[in-house]
Amino acid sequence: MAKTVDDCIRQKPQWSDELQKLREILLSVGLEESVKWGMPSYGAHGQNILGIGAFKSYFGLWFHQGALIDDAEDVLINAQDGKTKAMRQWRMKSAADIKPALIRRYAKQAIKNAAAGKEIKPARGAPVAVPPPLKAALAKDKKAGAAFKALTPGKRREYADYVAEAKRDDTKLRRIEKILPMIAAGAGLNDKYKC
Repeated sequence: MAKTVDDCIRQKPQWSDELQKLREILLSVGLEESVKWGMPSYGAHGQNILGIGAFKSYFGLWFHQGALIDDAEDVLINAQDGKTKAMRQWRMKSAADIKPALIRRYAKQAIKNAAAGKEIKPARGAPVAVPPPLKAALAKDKKAGAAFKALTPGKRREYADYVAEAKRDDTKLRRIEKILPMIAAGAGLNDKYKC
């Protein structure tokens, strides 16, 4: 896992120029830079404001309290409708999608909201609902079962949701077969996307 933002950017060569440009824009508005959750993170007033990241087909920004931003340009999306209450993503597919003035405006609005104490708090303490097929597989594979219990609640929830969201039983079983080695290794479902 990367220790610095420079390391994170180097690990995404397809998008390194675009990520560097986003980084420069965010630093220009006075955000403090760090690496959290394996990704470049930017904060102010002791709070996480946003992060940058890249995947195969896009790169972008993640506003932790993006639902509170006046999205007049309609660039923010909720990547997990029904699950995510506050976080919003701004996905970009090329350098031409980077709009420095608009990014600054949204980042400043997010900073202002944080300074005013505005936030949508996540529901905490809800137990992770492990679907029966995953529960059975974890009981059968003792190493994966022990490793699953050692994962953070968020990582356990990612795995449980990944299996539960499959519509067909055979898809659930294929997903379980795929994730058991990852669980046994102590990895999170989405760790490979983090720098």
